[in-house]
Amino acid sequence: MADRDAPIVAADATPVDSPETTPPAAEKRRWPRWLVITLRAIGGILLAIFLAWAILYITKGRFLKGTFERIVSKTSGREVRVAGDFQFYFNPFNLKYVSEGLTVSNPAWVGPAASRGNFFEAKRIEANVATLTFIFGKRRVNILDLQGANVDLRWDAARERNSWTFSETKGEPLDLPLIRRAVVAGTRVRYRDPAMLIFADIGIDTVEARGTELTTAIRFSGRGEARRTPFRIAGALFTPNATVRGGENRLALRIDAVRTRADITGTLPGATEIEGADLHADVRGSNLADAFSIVGIAVPDTRAYRLRSALTKQGNEWRFTRLRGRFGDSDLAGRMTVRLGEPRLFLDASLTTRTLDIVDAGPFVGYSPRESETGDIVVTAQGRPRILPDAPLRVEALKNFDARVDWKVARVRADKLPLSDITLGLRLDDRLLTLSPLNFAMARGTVSSDITINARNPAVFTDYDIRLSPTPMGTLLRGFGVEESGTSGTVKARVKMSGLGDSVRKSLANSNGRIAVIIPRGSMWTRNTELSELDIGVFIQKMFEKKLKEPVQINCGLVAFTVRGGVAAADPILIDTRKNVMLGRGGFSFRNETLDLAFRADSKKFSLFSGQSPVGIGGYFAEPNIDVISPELVTRAGVGLGLGAVVNPLAAVLAFVDVGDAKAADCGPVLAGASARAQRDVKGRPRDDVGRGTTAKSEDGKRSKGERQEQRKKFLGIF
Repeated sequence: MADRDAPIVAADATPVDSPETTPPAAEKRRWPRWLVITLRAIGGILLAIFLAWAILYITKGRFLKGTFERIVSKTSGREVRVAGDFQFYFNPFNLKYVSEGLTVSNPAWVGPAASRGNFFEAKRIEANVATLTFIFGKRRVNILDLQGANVDLRWDAARERNSWTFSETKGEPLDLPLIRRAVVAGTRVRYRDPAMLIFADIGIDTVEARGTELTTAIRFSGRGEARRTPFRIAGALFTPNATVRGGENRLALRIDAVRTRADITGTLPGATEIEGADLHADVRGSNLADAFSIVGIAVPDTRAYRLRSALTKQGNEWRFTRLRGRFGDSDLAGRMTVRLGEPRLFLDASLTTRTLDIVDAGPFVGYSPRESETGDIVVTAQGRPRILPDAPLRVEALKNFDARVDWKVARVRADKLPLSDITLGLRLDDRLLTLSPLNFAMARGTVSSDITINARNPAVFTDYDIRLSPTPMGTLLRGFGVEESGTSGTVKARVKMSGLGDSVRKSLANSNGRIAVIIPRGSMWTRNTELSELDIGVFIQKMFEKKLKEPVQINCGLVAFTVRGGVAAADPILIDTRKNVMLGRGGFSFRNETLDLAFRADSKKFSLFSGQSPVGIGGYFAEPNIDVISPELVTRAGVGLGLGAVVNPLAAVLAFVDVGDAKAADCGPVLAGASARAQRDVKGRPRDDVGRGTTAKSEDGKRSKGERQEQRKKFLGIF
């Protein structure tokens, strides 16, 4: 019998702390469902990748040959074929690629399919490519073995498309992958650029060089033509496997063109990596213009030269630093950068010269090196001597590049021109050439120039603005018979002209403008020396006295010309001294380089004998001459002789009497460089003895009576 006081417990009840009431440990550690799915997906992908890698590794990816041809042909727009073996797989992480008989056709714009040829073809290619860098960064090829390849690199005539850009977009610059180790044999590379007039055909071969160890050298040689200048190229890339071991590739390259040889040596970070390369250039030849013409840059002709510099490439710039060398008898140092880009090349240079020989400076103003060196006077077909430079501006070459050049010259080696401290700033912007500043020191004075040459139009237009600051005449004219110790006068001048023509001679022959030389108060003393050319000392002596016993005391002076159509007429020539007033008539011609000037010194005081008869300067710029027996003096002598024969001997003396009525000049308009019609005497009256000169002779060297009258009327109207 049951105890009625015992607690009543349900039949299915279990103790609270029974093991059956505790949840299983597995249920406590269960992962979220999304995480489980993600892990399973990643595992499946990794398994698929592993299986794909394993299949590719085992089969070497040979079964992808057809797929490769179809995909690459479609995406590139070229016909791509592999005639022999094909392999494409991971080994184990880098891509391994092998093909035999690979051909890639040229684009359709090259020409008809039957004749366009292939852009690339090779008997065998084997490459080991860094997978991640090839996809996400700089393409890197660890090992390249290229056998029997031919590469056809070309631009179209408009330079808008090229054969290595696999799209319809504008042609991109050639960007080779970084190749760390290369073995290349029996390969030819051809390059054509019709717009730049460049063609090259280069063969590449691999040989074994034996020394202290076996070393592979990639040797190459070929020929080409740059802007119709043929050249040959030969070189070698030594130790091309060195970069795999952390070393560098040694490069030796020689380029021979007409009268030019360039040797480039140094090291490359990789077999095809020029960026940041440590190179050295040694260029020599008979004319520096030849070397620059190969890349389409126009520079003046030079005598024989040799230049050395460090050379490197950064981006689209080729940088020549630590430049030093010589051209002719002059030295050159500094730096230069050639920037490749659109729409033109850009030349940026900063140069210095310690001593510039005057012969080497000739080509910079239009003389040929031979003319500068020999000093020969050119004689025209008409028998006239000529010295103005006539080398034409290379307008076509100016289309190819822009430039910014700064050049400083410390000293110029010249017999009679005391030049030094030249500063040249050259700017070229789409055929607009500016020389500003073009400054130099001359005889303790300074010449400041701004010259602009506009070649954007078929007719080249040149604007000259040349200014001479006050300069001691004794130093300036020391080589022409002027005595420095007795000369205290100074001179300042300005030339402001412009003209059409593609050379200095042509632009001056068509020029318009004004030339003015101002002489403030001072003295001038000359010594009587015989010179082969026009002697200023002799001229001054003939003008004032047979022999100067004391310096000429100058109050003020102006020698000015107005230039019209290349012909300069005196406007005015007026020099006021303590004893005399010197007047000049006539002019000169840039057209035929003739001189036709007459000078007369009228005394301010009575003189029994007039020794100041007119003195003429004639001839040509290259061969001037002094004519002291002028027609006026002959006429005066004839009158004297006639009077002596008819009347009496005393009358003959009257022809040589100078009454001393010369009008002193008002120095204000003279020192201001005013034109003839603005000149005044000391009383403020307009001068009637200036501004009535004749022009220089015409192109044939002669003037008819009608021409003289016409020119006289013309300049009377102007002045």
